[in-house]
Amino acid sequence: MPTATMDRKQQSHSAGSSPRDATPVHTDIPARLDRLPWSRFHWLLVFALGASWAIDGLEVTLKGAVSGVLQDPASLHLSSPEIGALASFYLLGAVVGALVCGWLTDRHGRAKLFFVTLAIYLTGTLLTAFSWDFASIALFRCITGFGIGGEYAAINSAIDELIPARLRGRVSLIINGSFWLGAVLGSGATVVLLDPAVFAVDIGWRVGFGVGALLGFLVLFARAFIPESPRWLSIHGHHARAEQSMADIETRVARQTGIALAAVSETLAIHPRSRFGFRIIFSTLFHKYRSRSALCFVLIASQAFLYNAIFFTYALVLTRFYAVPAQNTGLYLLPFAVGNFLGPLLLGRYFDSIGRRIMISATYAIAATLLVATGALFVNETLTALGQTAAWALIFFFASAAASSAYLTISEVFPLELRALAIAVFYAFGTAAGGIVAPWLFGVLIGSGERINVFYGYLLGATLMYIAAAVELRYGVRAERVSLEAVAPPLSSQPSDR
Repeated sequence: MPTATMDRKQQSHSAGSSPRDATPVHTDIPARLDRLPWSRFHWLLVFALGASWAIDGLEVTLKGAVSGVLQDPASLHLSSPEIGALASFYLLGAVVGALVCGWLTDRHGRAKLFFVTLAIYLTGTLLTAFSWDFASIALFRCITGFGIGGEYAAINSAIDELIPARLRGRVSLIINGSFWLGAVLGSGATVVLLDPAVFAVDIGWRVGFGVGALLGFLVLFARAFIPESPRWLSIHGHHARAEQSMADIETRVARQTGIALAAVSETLAIHPRSRFGFRIIFSTLFHKYRSRSALCFVLIASQAFLYNAIFFTYALVLTRFYAVPAQNTGLYLLPFAVGNFLGPLLLGRYFDSIGRRIMISATYAIAATLLVATGALFVNETLTALGQTAAWALIFFFASAAASSAYLTISEVFPLELRALAIAVFYAFGTAAGGIVAPWLFGVLIGSGERINVFYGYLLGATLMYIAAAVELRYGVRAERVSLEAVAPPLSSQPSDR
């Protein structure tokens, strides 16, 4: 069972442990992480990191399902545009949270931000349960969004840095797709929460948000067992801590699997630095990797428009055009959520075998084609409520894998020192461009009562997805089964120009 060798220990101590130390250091930590066999340690990562997405899926699904109830005079008595605006406030908070917490995650580490972002998110969710009017619920949704935006940056960084390269694609897709496990639970819970025979109109939805927040505190406990990324520690000059963390992980994996871990020979020379100026950051993102940056922006913006337009207003479509009672809309979300989870689960392996470029472009294009077909059936009044739901489930079987692959792409095609910030920047600007206005726009289109207006919105979403598929074919990066450091060499692999 390999642990930190004497040579590595001596090297670490000779280099010093100060984050400001720029002495060249040779590390084999990336190769050691990538050669680990799958173990209970990795399952812990999946649970502790994916559980927050599941909880997010629970409360966001609840928000979507209760849209009709929130319009009830006995509840908050919101209008259709206000319902759409709530989603926009949530996304606005997520944009700000991603930018702030992404920068902090790269500077202070992945593990510290796990707790901060989740605590903010759970606080916002709990406060939502006590909303009394549009202004209050809009504020609390903004706080909730701030927390989840920070989670995107911290969690996706840790996934890529701790999961072996050969499995990185499928695991990332499945963890991001676990949002929909919570959605399944949320859609089922609304059957009880929105039943006026069980809870009063203004009580059931509040109970749902409160319970979701309380469940989330269990995730904080699980995250205490996840170590700081050894890759991050090594790059930032914390050599002794990086070696100790890596040795602890190897000990756990070897004990759990009973497999003697093979030695590695591949090393990486780095010049540890504690921070990078904005000039280097922007030069790297928008000059050296400008084609990758354009790719990431298009992938995020297109899927953000599609998801936020349809998901946050699906209950309005059911109540307005199919006369589904507001308290029953959660039932129609169940197959929709199942389709969203099965997509990443069943297609994820092909992102590692067939490859990123083919699979990403294919899932975007197939989802767009199915959306156009569904829009045509909708405008011709061919679909029933069940038919509409089945069509959504099929569309998002592919769209969910596409959306998860967008976050995977951002998290692996930029240098480690900028990973969390890159996720934050492209999530923020992509969501701002494609997602913030979408729920409001569709709220207006649905509120018009004209199917043709909604159809035009579907066409816009499909067009954006087609554009993303084309851009992926042109600029996609072949990152499957390749070390992160080979996809994008760390900035610290070059001497400082200071």
